[in-house]
Amino acid sequence: MTSDVNEYLENILDDVGGLGLFQWILITIVLGSKISVSWSTLMMTFGGAVPDWHCFWTTVNGTEYYTNQTFMKTCELYNTSEPVMCQSQIYDPDMATVVSEWDLVCEKDWIASTITTIQMGGLLFGGFVSGQLADVLGRKFTYFAALFILLVFNGAAAFSTSWEMFAVFRFFIGIGCGFYLTVYFTFLIEFTPRTYRSMLVALPFWPIFCIIYACMCWWLHEWKYIQLAIAATNIPFILAIFFVPESYRWLVSNGKIAKAHNVISKIAKINGKPPPDFKTFYEMASQATKQKSTEKRYTILDVIKNRRLLRYNVLLSVGWLSCGYGYYAISFGVQQLSGNLYVNLILINAMDIIGIVVWYLANCLGRKWTTFMLFLIGGSMGIVVGIIQFIDLSDKDELVNGFALASKLCVSSGWSALMILTSELYPTVVRNIGYGINNAVARLGAMVAPQLVFASEKIDGLSYLSFAGMMFLSAILVVTLPETNKTALQDTMDITISQKKSDKQSIMNPGYEKENYGTID
Repeated sequence: MTSDVNEYLENILDDVGGLGLFQWILITIVLGSKISVSWSTLMMTFGGAVPDWHCFWTTVNGTEYYTNQTFMKTCELYNTSEPVMCQSQIYDPDMATVVSEWDLVCEKDWIASTITTIQMGGLLFGGFVSGQLADVLGRKFTYFAALFILLVFNGAAAFSTSWEMFAVFRFFIGIGCGFYLTVYFTFLIEFTPRTYRSMLVALPFWPIFCIIYACMCWWLHEWKYIQLAIAATNIPFILAIFFVPESYRWLVSNGKIAKAHNVISKIAKINGKPPPDFKTFYEMASQATKQKSTEKRYTILDVIKNRRLLRYNVLLSVGWLSCGYGYYAISFGVQQLSGNLYVNLILINAMDIIGIVVWYLANCLGRKWTTFMLFLIGGSMGIVVGIIQFIDLSDKDELVNGFALASKLCVSSGWSALMILTSELYPTVVRNIGYGINNAVARLGAMVAPQLVFASEKIDGLSYLSFAGMMFLSAILVVTLPETNKTALQDTMDITISQKKSDKQSIMNPGYEKENYGTID
């Protein structure tokens, strides 16, 4: 698709109202439905938490053995007058999690983190599959499929009768989250004028919903009720299927020009603007259709085989892997912080709200330089936490909590900037495939996170020092990518003619912009 067609499809959004009423309704629906995804993804921060507990001790002849301590959280007693055994665990009734439901302590203490890893495996699978689905079947289909999956399996998980059954449901819940997280941003940016795209990742829907989740856990403190509440949040957003249209960019790329014009006309009507002239729209969009008719349907293999897109993919995937690991390692490690679990959940998610500055930074400094800066600072904070955990200090707990919160702020904000950069580097025909690949890679990091959090209970600093090293590596690699700030989205496999030259110039000059378009070699 030529640059003229790209610019026409970009400018048509401004002609029909820019960031108008339709866009705000769509943003409210798509980002509002993130409530279910955020709660589903972070459910195990509470669901996998270990309540206060102690053993019911008996002697070898079955007589109850009393201790002077409450909630000892130990599986063996030493230096007693006679041998004693732990017959069962007694849990604090103020906190009902899957740990207390199925006695996942002592020799079963590995299970809760494994369930979380299984859930993240579902996100990996969902992210991998949904990228292809969204490009083949459409953004709308994939988006609503995600909500339906989350409705069904969150509801079913509440009635699990064993941890194995619960783990299977968590895997499918992960698939639903993977579907949503892969498609939602691409879906939105294709309806949003270029100036406001960075705003989409800055809108603090996710952290606000996570804070609400922490408050809900504090109120309900029962994992079954929480599962049902998560399922219920999907219902009103599924009903929006009758309002939300398919992406007009996807329709044009797939030769459905009349339907694309209908979508644009609907946007114009809601925004109070006249619809575009059908003849002009058809002539411009037909240029894309003519080129599309000579092209095969793109798959993940086309992204891998293309040398330039493969290079982008490798460099981006390191950053996504690091963000996936860092974000969830800090989130799932919240119980290792000192103080009240619920307060820490609120604080650690409140850090993401400050990430709204990404909107400003990404437009002023550029996408990649904002990402670079945040990764660098985040890695530095991670090193500080890792070192402090090795040292005995009087105010150690407060320092760890403070720098851990700063690390969370940087990784979440850096990830937001990386999302913008990633989505703008791929053309429409493979945008969801490329975004889905990187989303899947992030889930690899998220799968590792619970295990390293579990290991860091025995090896001080392991989780945060690993995070720091990955952040530094990602910061170095992201600098080698081209800047996409203030450039038109590409719809087919077209990028700059002199891309090799522009890649080099963009490293030295963050304000460099691409102007001429040709074919990827």
